[in-house]
Amino acid sequence: MTKAVAYLRVSTDKQGLSGLGMEAQREAVARYVAANDLELVGEYIEIETGKGANALSKRPKLVAALADAKKAKAGLIIAKLDRLARNVHFISGLMETGVEFAVADMPNADRFQLHLFAALAEKEAEVISQRTKAALAAAKERGTVLGKHGKTLAAANKAEAMDRLEPLSANLLALKAEGLSMRRMVEALNDRGIPSPAGGRWHPSSLHKALARLERGHSTS
Repeated sequence: MTKAVAYLRVSTDKQGLSGLGMEAQREAVARYVAANDLELVGEYIEIETGKGANALSKRPKLVAALADAKKAKAGLIIAKLDRLARNVHFISGLMETGVEFAVADMPNADRFQLHLFAALAEKEAEVISQRTKAALAAAKERGTVLGKHGKTLAAANKAEAMDRLEPLSANLLALKAEGLSMRRMVEALNDRGIPSPAGGRWHPSSLHKALARLERGHSTS
């Protein structure tokens, strides 16, 4: 791979208009391109939800990016795997297009590892969905009017997540300050026996989420 096409994605029109998350993705891709001495020949920005195994049909910019990459004999570069999809079938289908692609925050990941991380992300999304449905059902049983108190429930969930993350913040921020890659940070946390907020081992996806949550928390404090 000597050339690259960047693909950036945000999930809502509001995020697209504000640039929320897009600049961070662009910077991650730029670092990857520079580190691998690639020529960036195109950039595509998608503002779509695109959920499900057939998400490609909902991503016209991704289709265009793939076509451009194939024509230019370039690789497709994304910042984070979950910006592409949290669906194993979708990732597998993308691999069959014949276009090589790389994830900026997982520069050494091979095809097997990308499948594995996609599976973990898919499972995480499934668990979050199940927990949300269970919490909404419990609230409804208590007589809570969900349309009125949905924001309160979401705020409570975010506060609970921050409470679990706070004891780990010093370690996470210290490792980040050392300039370690995401993979090295994950290895360091697991080697030191520091559990993730869920109580298990760390993975790049869980570390990304934790760092993003910490950054948001600090920016609003």
